[in-house]
Amino acid sequence: MNVLLSDKRNIILPSVFLKQHVKKPAAVSSGAPTEETDSRPLPPGWRSYTSPEGLRYYVNSCSKETTWRRPSSSAEAPQRPLARQNASPYANGQHTEAADVALRRPTGTKQHPGSVSPAKRQIREVKETKITINCVTFPLPGEGPEQQLLKPNEWSYCDYFWTDKKDPQGTASVAGFEVPLQKQLKGKQMQKEMSEFIHERIKIEEEYAKNLSKLSLSPLAAQEEGTLGEAWTQLKKSLHDEAEVHLKFSNKLHTEVEKPLLTFRADHFKKDLKKYDHHIADLRKQLASRYASVEKSRKALADRQKDLEVKTQQLEIKLSNKTEEDIKKARRKSTQAGDDLMRCVDLYNQTQCKWFEEMVTTSMELEKLEVERIEWIQQHLRQYTTLRHETDMFNQSMVEPVDQLLQNVDPAKDRELWVKENNTGDVRPVDMDI
Repeated sequence: MNVLLSDKRNIILPSVFLKQHVKKPAAVSSGAPTEETDSRPLPPGWRSYTSPEGLRYYVNSCSKETTWRRPSSSAEAPQRPLARQNASPYANGQHTEAADVALRRPTGTKQHPGSVSPAKRQIREVKETKITINCVTFPLPGEGPEQQLLKPNEWSYCDYFWTDKKDPQGTASVAGFEVPLQKQLKGKQMQKEMSEFIHERIKIEEEYAKNLSKLSLSPLAAQEEGTLGEAWTQLKKSLHDEAEVHLKFSNKLHTEVEKPLLTFRADHFKKDLKKYDHHIADLRKQLASRYASVEKSRKALADRQKDLEVKTQQLEIKLSNKTEEDIKKARRKSTQAGDDLMRCVDLYNQTQCKWFEEMVTTSMELEKLEVERIEWIQQHLRQYTTLRHETDMFNQSMVEPVDQLLQNVDPAKDRELWVKENNTGDVRPVDMDI
């Protein structure tokens, strides 16, 4: 059943809101009998009752037919249906078959979800197509059209971190967004450790240059004469020249590799990540609050419907003189509860939509930051190999494999491997139904 809201949106309501299908009453005849004048017995299944206005009417307990005209066993024209006269005909004190005389509404009139007693509704099964996990609404597997990836063939963060996952200890749930966020923090730590590694390499180069320079000044064999003495002197001088090359290499490693790795995004990195984290976390809190409001409104509607059912039953068996006024109040409260539920569901869906949009935007920003980090490190590690080539040409065979691997560094491939290993789910949330 679709209920038209004030903003022209249709919301599918579950079976609790299905309205009763009833027939439109016929016009009241002014010639309705006022007293029992016929002594003939009634046909099988028929009984007579008196309305509060003193009018006689007849009820067939089998067909549920009601009429003002006394039924007859002989073939006659169809009985004239019982119509409402100022007030619906209620049973007298001896009438216990309350369901035989129901309040009638014209067909085709839309019923508000909270305005009809559950005792007066036709109930049908409604197939559930959605499930709520940690206050986020997802489609059930195999229900509805298949959701398409936002960035097909890219293994993008924005497609694979919608659902939450258990932490390694299994004691709590980790929000899907936290996984790529922690990837950023881990990347920052790896970058720092790389910088520390280069720093240790610089220290080795400096110590090596210092030792080469010291050795070049050694007086050993300084007394050698002739052409052999000249060759020996040149060999020691070459050590001094090699020491200068390694010292220059260590200086360039510091300025062109270590320092850039250490200072890349050093100023606002953690502050920016904390901003992303808090923003998404706040939206999730709002979503949880909206969900709690929906559940509270759903319970309130159920309570109002139950109260309306009780009042309806009292109306039918006339337990109280104030029953008719009570049922009007109960119906108004039930209608208001239905309005509140639809409003809460609409607010929930708006909040979830906002969270969804922020999740896509922020996850793509994190993805961009990760690509920048990898490319930055790639650039400066390649600078390391270039400097290494310039420093020690005869050791090219040792650094060529490293250089080749650096040439093949692919951020997209790295992301694909990582997402396959760590993704929490590619099914995106959908709007909640009432």
